[in-house]
Amino acid sequence: MIETAEAKSPPDRSWRQVVAPFETPSLARSIGQIADSVLPYLALLVAMDLSLKVSYWLTLALAVPAAGFLMRIFIIFHDCGHGSFFRSGRANRVLGFVTGVLVFTPSRAWHKRHAKHHASSGDLDRRGTGDVWTLTVTEYRALPAWERLKYRLFRHPVVLLGLGPAYTFFIEHRFWQPQDGRSERWNTVLSDLTIAGIALLACATIGWKAYLLIQVPVMLIAGTLGVWLFYVQHQFEGTYWERHGQWNWVNQAIHGSSFYKLPGILRWFSGNIGYHHIHHLSPRIPNYYLRPCHESHPMFRAVTPVTFRKSLRSLGFRLWDEDRHKLVGFGDIAGNGPPTAIPS
Repeated sequence: MIETAEAKSPPDRSWRQVVAPFETPSLARSIGQIADSVLPYLALLVAMDLSLKVSYWLTLALAVPAAGFLMRIFIIFHDCGHGSFFRSGRANRVLGFVTGVLVFTPSRAWHKRHAKHHASSGDLDRRGTGDVWTLTVTEYRALPAWERLKYRLFRHPVVLLGLGPAYTFFIEHRFWQPQDGRSERWNTVLSDLTIAGIALLACATIGWKAYLLIQVPVMLIAGTLGVWLFYVQHQFEGTYWERHGQWNWVNQAIHGSSFYKLPGILRWFSGNIGYHHIHHLSPRIPNYYLRPCHESHPMFRAVTPVTFRKSLRSLGFRLWDEDRHKLVGFGDIAGNGPPTAIPS
């Protein structure tokens, strides 16, 4: 959300000139980020295996920082999909595949769907690809009782932040989708085979029980944290949604993508993804330049941040009210009312 009228709609050339200096990745910064993310993660997995001989509570305690490093690896994986981590497209594809294996996500299919998310975020007429499914109040009221119940269950925090991430990373990502092309399908198969190979190697060396006791909690913690970050990035008080005819790229980036103001340590582990308004404005900016870009111009510093306390309100948001242009909860609807026609 922008406070000043001038910052609300920056001229096209203005914002492009501001972000351009930050769109070229640094090889040294990128290699350094691989080193300070992947190596500690692997070291913690070894430490977790050793801790099993001491106490599983110690293993679970180590799972927390391991999940933090895995979340940071996911940001590298994410940047590779945007072609922003290296100048070389091939290097981005190779590292994207490798990090995708570590985060249990096939790179080509996910990167393709994520690109569609960037192209349609905040557009009410193009929902459903790479986003958290959100109905309008009118659409919800038009549903039969059973469909309403299913939507309520889907939007419940236990499902959205607990069961949902587990299903997504362990099950959904193991299969391609009907709309995936040949390259995405082969990439998914190769990714699954590589993950299976690593799992079999781990089972042969430390045992299947130890492997599950280590990998599962790390994935569950990282998945929940990652989905929460993704949720807050677009489901926050004052966010932006419009019908396609009124939808605007700059407005969806600045108004529809949050500036999630996190403490320094969480900002580091999340790869600066809290500067999501900058990322949506220019996905070509690598994660380590998002903060410098944000601080480089008054139009960005005027963005109202979403604090951690404010972000907790997002748990109550369930529907988009087109009349009031805001996210609302089920309790904000004055009665369920009879089904009404959905605008075409």
